[in-house]
Amino acid sequence: METKNIGLRNIEVADTKICAIDGINGKLIYRGYDILDLVKKSNFEETACLLLNDDLPTDKTLEDFGTKLMQAREIPENIEKNLKNLPKTANPMDVIQSRISELAVYDKEKGDDHKTNYNRAIDLISKIPIIIAYWDRIRNGKEVVLPSKKLGHAGNFLYMLTGKEPDPEIARIFDICLILHAEHSFNASTFAAREVASTRAHMYAAVSAAIGALSGELHGGANFQVMKMLLDIQTEDKVESKIKEKLAKGDRIMGMGHAVYKTFDPRAEVLRELSRRLSEKTGQPWYRITKRVEEVTEEEMKKVKGSDIFPNVDLYSASTYYMLGIPMDLNTPIFAISRTAGWTAHIIEEKFAEAQPKPMLYRPKAVYVGKYCGPSGCEYLPIEKRQTPA
Repeated sequence: METKNIGLRNIEVADTKICAIDGINGKLIYRGYDILDLVKKSNFEETACLLLNDDLPTDKTLEDFGTKLMQAREIPENIEKNLKNLPKTANPMDVIQSRISELAVYDKEKGDDHKTNYNRAIDLISKIPIIIAYWDRIRNGKEVVLPSKKLGHAGNFLYMLTGKEPDPEIARIFDICLILHAEHSFNASTFAAREVASTRAHMYAAVSAAIGALSGELHGGANFQVMKMLLDIQTEDKVESKIKEKLAKGDRIMGMGHAVYKTFDPRAEVLRELSRRLSEKTGQPWYRITKRVEEVTEEEMKKVKGSDIFPNVDLYSASTYYMLGIPMDLNTPIFAISRTAGWTAHIIEEKFAEAQPKPMLYRPKAVYVGKYCGPSGCEYLPIEKRQTPA
């Protein structure tokens, strides 16, 4: 098997106890638990606790975890001041990444033991949504909304973003979205986090690297691109012509297809239902348009290439977030709100070899295919003797 230049697809690089993906059968498992069970029976706080603790928590463990999350709902005063000094046009992902790095200098615990990393994980899970909500209000010239002491993780973010306590159904829908995005094995951002953690860098550096990877449109930015496409289509009757036009030009249909799943992404199945519920609740057309995008893309791929294609997590998350009233450029930051639970679990697993024989620095090998002048190397010529290429 050719293993070079394929983006490490299907290359096994490490063991993990955190997440399993069955791409053939469309299964996603967190610490042994099916994602479809978790979205029905759990909430984000319990799911995050599961990811960090290897099993579902007891009442006492979950209570302690929730208390620590609540107590961490604040950011250093200087970070808030610095947010106010940023250009209002700054990319939200750049803002988050820089603030995560900044949080490191306020960390009072200087150790790197397991307990310290666990507490840092809770702190980051709690603080990232605070930073995002503060930034959105600051850039729009509004006063920041202080965190609630009674709302859950999902509801508190929506409250801080809008200044209004969310409808319980809306808060639950957003909570399910956070569960769905909390973890997904060795995706690009998680691998970036683990690679940095393998150097013994601190958790803030590893999470900052993960956010940088997430910012790309082929990873966390995909649902933003989906919503741009939906807004360009505008109405259900234009879907077919727009999709055919894109495919004829060789463009990708964002939100369709996945590097791992060869069938329906289980997260997309849940998000499709959430989008439908929100569409009925708000009267907005985005579910129907998205469903038609799915249908036309599947039909065209079958007709032209003879292959099946299925929606991924981004296709229906775009319309779901849009109908929740979340600004489009916060789609990827919201991904970070959720995925911090998975990132930090992986960072801890990497640092303390919880699934491997021992911690190991990532150091892959590359094959040099550049200029070659023989075994002795190329002759160095002084600059005055070098000729400009014709």
